[in-house]
Amino acid sequence: MVAQLMYRVPLLGWMLREAVLGPVTAKVLFVVNLLLLWALAIVVFGYPAIILPALAAVPVMFALLVLIMKG
Repeated sequence: MVAQLMYRVPLLGWMLREAVLGPVTAKVLFVVNLLLLWALAIVVFGYPAIILPALAAVPVMFALLVLIMKG
């Protein structure tokens, strides 16, 4: 249901659908586009664009460590 809702977003929907359902080339190009978007954010916003993804990854890594320690 969430995927169908995301597919209806005008600018990103067709890219997401192609990345999920399309060939390997579409998946690679989608990842390249995300990296280029991040590089553009670094150029425009500078240092915070580098730090914010790391700060967003902290809870994920913490949960991963807890799952590893749990066994």
